Amino acid sequence: MTGAGNGGRPPSTGAGPLTMVLATANADKAREIVAIVADTAGDAIELRPRPTDIADVEETGDTLEENARLKGYALVHATGLAAIADDTGLEVDALLGAPGVFSARFAGENASYADNVDKLLSELASVGATGPDGRRARFRTVAVACFPDRGDVVAHGVVEGLIAEERRGSGGFGYDPVFVPDGGDGRTYAEMTVAEKSALSHRGKAFRALTSGLLSR
Repeated sequence: MTGAGNGGRPPSTGAGPLTMVLATANADKAREIVAIVADTAGDAIELRPRPTDIADVEETGDTLEENARLKGYALVHATGLAAIADDTGLEVDALLGAPGVFSARFAGENASYADNVDKLLSELASVGATGPDGRRARFRTVAVACFPDRGDVVAHGVVEGLIAEERRGSGGFGYDPVFVPDGGDGRTYAEMTVAEKSALSHRGKAFRALTSGLLSR
């Protein structure tokens, strides 16, 4: 975890909860983040939902951290509140790190979860990626807490794993039905309970680190 800026320190938890707005427009991600932060911080951090009248932020950054900052500071400017943002990428070795920063729009700007998974499986088939060694991948999340004075706190979460040859499980979202994390007993994220996924996941690691960092400042 790293900090940036000269200010941006949240108030002491003794002065009441730190109020922050969620930058994500993805309801599935928002539910995960709220649960992780609440489990780590209790009532020391109050997360407010992203206002529905704020337009989506164009993710023009070359890295996950750049995109997370773009989203976070857009919400700071729109609301005047500190904001929590993240960006997540799936990096597949056989695809030379793709989809990476384009994970959410791998199959196009308006792609559904199913569209992205379909393209991922098709691309792996086209390069002949088979077996555990040929389908290695990792999820990477960068979480950022952005403050009105331009100070911020950054945390990272990475989980190694592999891409299953077909969808398995009915839980989760995004690439969860085909991502098999190391340490998950061979199950995909979509085959796990919410608590099991959170304990292992890239997003869980990133937001637990971010929350702990905020509380210790």
